[in-house]
Amino acid sequence: MLELRGVGFRYEDLLMRFDLAVSTGECVAIVGPSGAGKSTLLALIAGFEAPESGSIHLAGRDVTAEPPARRPVTSLFQEHNLFPHLTAAANVGLGIDPGLRLDAGARARVAEALAHVGLDGLDARLPSQLSGGERQRVALARSLVRNRPLLLLDEPFAALGPAQRREMLDLVNALAHDRGFTVLFVSHQPEDARHAATRLLFVEAGRILCDGPTETLFTPPLPAPLAAYLGMQ
Repeated sequence: MLELRGVGFRYEDLLMRFDLAVSTGECVAIVGPSGAGKSTLLALIAGFEAPESGSIHLAGRDVTAEPPARRPVTSLFQEHNLFPHLTAAANVGLGIDPGLRLDAGARARVAEALAHVGLDGLDARLPSQLSGGERQRVALARSLVRNRPLLLLDEPFAALGPAQRREMLDLVNALAHDRGFTVLFVSHQPEDARHAATRLLFVEAGRILCDGPTETLFTPPLPAPLAAYLGMQ
């Protein structure tokens, strides 16, 4: 589904280099210290940043030079970017048509997406009338209607408490299973990775230093870079 081949990117004095292959249907957690390159890795995959070297392949296609809109990717960020003057249904509908020119079929897709994330009946509410978790569910529903097979999550649930984060990650996993999505998510919370991801990437100083099954990497003795990050050395 995803392959990065010698992808290089420079941010200030940090030269990053990523080599990575992810299979269809995987749920991969990306952890590491602040400034390590986790968000940059997702931005390169999505096309928001352009690599200085190497190539990015999605579903067997070289997309290195393609703009974000042409890539089979949906990104969800900590800032859910809902328009406050639009209803939940309209905010989701933007994922289908930014001009909100929605026919009956499109409106049915919006309603289905809201129902999938547990917001059935809340379609007419404004973001100000929803809780933080509900607003993130609206943003997730908008991602669903885009129907892109690769879902990138850059700490979208960081503002939620532990129980709500687990609930949202469980929802993402269930939806990914139902839709056949591949998921990469960034988190500063190791427990989120252990709870939701089958595979873990540990990123530090612009490199993937550890890559393997989540439970294996969290089983002592931990790899030295991960142990140092967790304060277990």
